[in-house]
Amino acid sequence: MGYMIGVDVGGTFTDFSLFDAGTGRLENFKRSSTPEDPSRAIVEGIRSILEGEGISAEEVTYLAHGTTVATNALIEKKGAKMGLITTEGFKDLMEIGWQKRPSLYNLLKEKPESLIPEGLKCEVSERIVHDGSVKVPLDEEGVRRAVRYLKKQGVKSIAVCTLFSFLNPVHENRIEEIVREEYPECYVTASNKLISEFREYSRMSTTVLNSYLGPVMETYVHNFEKSIRDAGINASPYVTQSNGSIISISETVDCPIKTAVSGPSAGVIGAVFIGKQCGEDKIITFDMGGTSIDVSLIENGKAKLSNERLVEGYPARIPMIDIITLGAGGGSIARIDEGGALKVGPRSAGATPGPACYMRGGEYPCVTDANIVLGKLNQQRILGGSMEVSLSLAQQAIRTHICEPSGLTIGEAAAGIISVVNSNMMRAIRVVSVERGYDVREFTLMAFGGAGPLHACEVAREMGIRNVLMPPSPGTLCALGLLMADTRFDLSRSHIMLARTENLSQVNEIFESLLEEGNALLDKEGIALEKRMFEAVVECRYNRQNYEIPIPISLPFAQGAMERMIASFHLEHESSYGYHNEETEIQMVNYRLGAIGLIEKPDLKEEPEAEGVKAPEPAAERFVLFDGEEDYIATRIYDRSQIMPGCTIEGPAIIEQMDSTCVIPPGWSAYTDGYRNIRARDTGGRAYEA
Repeated sequence: MGYMIGVDVGGTFTDFSLFDAGTGRLENFKRSSTPEDPSRAIVEGIRSILEGEGISAEEVTYLAHGTTVATNALIEKKGAKMGLITTEGFKDLMEIGWQKRPSLYNLLKEKPESLIPEGLKCEVSERIVHDGSVKVPLDEEGVRRAVRYLKKQGVKSIAVCTLFSFLNPVHENRIEEIVREEYPECYVTASNKLISEFREYSRMSTTVLNSYLGPVMETYVHNFEKSIRDAGINASPYVTQSNGSIISISETVDCPIKTAVSGPSAGVIGAVFIGKQCGEDKIITFDMGGTSIDVSLIENGKAKLSNERLVEGYPARIPMIDIITLGAGGGSIARIDEGGALKVGPRSAGATPGPACYMRGGEYPCVTDANIVLGKLNQQRILGGSMEVSLSLAQQAIRTHICEPSGLTIGEAAAGIISVVNSNMMRAIRVVSVERGYDVREFTLMAFGGAGPLHACEVAREMGIRNVLMPPSPGTLCALGLLMADTRFDLSRSHIMLARTENLSQVNEIFESLLEEGNALLDKEGIALEKRMFEAVVECRYNRQNYEIPIPISLPFAQGAMERMIASFHLEHESSYGYHNEETEIQMVNYRLGAIGLIEKPDLKEEPEAEGVKAPEPAAERFVLFDGEEDYIATRIYDRSQIMPGCTIEGPAIIEQMDSTCVIPPGWSAYTDGYRNIRARDTGGRAYEA
């Protein structure tokens, strides 16, 4: 049957999930990340796990990982030196953008740093107009001059984006051919191959981002595949895409921008899976690691997708799971600012040197240091006892950098750090929920990541959320999510036409073309025909509106399907904007197809929940200062592996495990279900009601 391995690369730790397909056994592991070369922690970790478990490399049949290569290259501005070729008169489109400031009320906020060096934007004579017809033929000799100039300037990649290429790509494709003729070693992205939609700034921006990342991803893929082969693993590795699916790692070379939020998306997929097991279909994910917090909303058992989002200040028009990320993690550094206020993050101590308590040379106080001082984290060893920590170093860092400048006691300072970081995280939750019209009280907060269960109950109480769910291995849920993901390709076309019967045949022609393209991509992934499914969506708007609402449809698109689409659009418009107008005609704008390949997944078995299961004997007891309490409280410490399904533990309690620590504050009750999830509930002191 073989073994399946999922790997999530974080800023502080790299997490591993190992599933034995023969026995159904699932094991989780953590090791420190290697930011200078992320693949080193992956390969060394896999080798260590296989050796420790007595597994030969040939027995690994599936390997998937979330990558931060693209994200880090964008954040650190370490992409390739690149050039741009576009239609004459439009070379400054990246600077013009949407003709608005990055922040409406902050006149000093700077625009994002240009990814294209000065002088490397080239124009060529050509023009295709709104109906796809050629108005000005392509000047091929002008294209060759531009490519030779860019080659002389030493660019490593070229972005090609011309007007209306989404309707007729003939000029853009010819430019790409000429680039390959004149400069074959150069990485090139043609916009129509990446995003065949209108809105020229978003399309150009996405193309530029992709070309900027291309050579970086190419190098990473080559090195990673070689390392995996050298380790003796024959399985072709997969990578998570930003839409929560997986694709072969070699395919990411052509579209690295699709991995911009690769790692966090795997956690959301894992949360969807756990939610289905538990019957929870309204979830807010709370993924707190060492460097950041990632928050997303799941409704009706599905993750929310956005078709465009800003990536380092530039729009990327590709489907991504709608995730809000803030620099608030266990390694976030606390400080007193110039005005005397306590601030936490976004700067992080990362894996090296890490928080002061890690004894790796870190001098500044971090969230992890505060949790150790407050007693919420084990004050001697973490990670299941495998990593020693120092309470005295944590106290020294907080005393030096927070207490002395502010006059706070060490308990007040540590509690203040947690209060500030919790407030930061509540802001992210509000963005995905309250600010979009959702009532957070209807949702369950699912806490994962190494630090998520440490903070979740206290954050939930402040938000008015009464239910918190902590998966069996919260610190490695992203790695588990990699084992639960399917292959998916999101394809699209733009063609504006009215929702009328006479346009049915054109819509079907578009979807037939998308189906053909989708099947070809699934062929490359080796997906059997019976493992394929397709999801079709038409993005609609009222005539003369500027923004669209996605409406799922059935194929083939017949009269009845159009009538259902129109009725659904009116309902969605009412829900989103508070009104609808059945007298106004509807425009169909974008046509999207999700081509999905179903992948075999681990089958996690449910254990029977016995009645009257008693809590195990506490492993220890220590004094803990909880949020809102004035004094440290004697608190029972439990080993999570000893807590059986059906068991209820009343707070205050601390539940420790290898990959995380679950904090159950006073007034909360924690119930362990048949899948060994902890279902915590704010009871106000009452017993948990299962």
